[in-house]
Amino acid sequence: MRIASLLASSTEIVAALDLTDDLVAVSHCCDWPPQVRDLPALTSALFEAQTARDIDEAVRAKLQGQDAIYALDAQALAALKPDLVISQALCDVCAVSGAEVSTVLSDLDPQPTLVNLEPYSLRDILETITMIGEAAGVADRAAELRASLQARIDAVAARSQALPGPRPRTVLLDWTSPPFIGGHWMHELLTLAGAEDAGNTADRPSWTTSWNNLHALNPERLVIAPCGFPAARTLEDIAGDQEAVAALRQLEARGCQLIVFDGNRLFSRSSPRIVDSLEALAHWLWPDHHPAPDIEPEMGPVHPLSRLDA
Repeated sequence: MRIASLLASSTEIVAALDLTDDLVAVSHCCDWPPQVRDLPALTSALFEAQTARDIDEAVRAKLQGQDAIYALDAQALAALKPDLVISQALCDVCAVSGAEVSTVLSDLDPQPTLVNLEPYSLRDILETITMIGEAAGVADRAAELRASLQARIDAVAARSQALPGPRPRTVLLDWTSPPFIGGHWMHELLTLAGAEDAGNTADRPSWTTSWNNLHALNPERLVIAPCGFPAARTLEDIAGDQEAVAALRQLEARGCQLIVFDGNRLFSRSSPRIVDSLEALAHWLWPDHHPAPDIEPEMGPVHPLSRLDA
């Protein structure tokens, strides 16, 4: 089967289903497993920006003007003749929209199978594994992977049920300039890991807030994992944002514990890595009760002001 995956998360799912060799193309954001970086990238960003604030302003300008944020190389897609195309319908800010992909595919003969993913919860993320597995003809493999991930989630939940003492009031940011409180499955990650969701994010998408509003939530823990940013890039970005630095120092002075995780491969990526995210968060919150996760050291946790305080 020839598979074109237009999402980093679906590329990771395809790889987890042992179908990496079936990939013929990916998106410009796909970076795992490493060998997919050598495949043709069918998408590209239609803006140039470096810092979190620049990216936010560029995307907002595109949305206000009803302009496309990403481009899809329809000619290259057609030439590759995929049997299965995987796209998304959750967030036009994150990737090429499923509607655009569907329009392009409607002109192809024969038309490949299109799987549009729209996960909003942990259960939805697991369901995307089933959808991709069935579409790729490896349903049994998908069921086995899903069961293994569910077992890990259940193990974290069971340990958290036995935690001593009150749960720390915790906020998770998936952007910093301006701050965004993470939504979608973030509420589940926080509560399963043993935190109180101070942002009350259940059944909400991510939303923009202010540092003043964040202070008013009185968090005891603050997790920073900007969507698409490795931990090192987040540290660099925070160091250049004086408003963020001042706000974080104020929070820390009030006793709030601060941490940065890789927001590229963890938390925002709706793939098997979401369970790594849960395990990493649980261990940071309750290190004596949850074992350390099996993740690369560069993915965190690291203090957000470490670049300034070194």
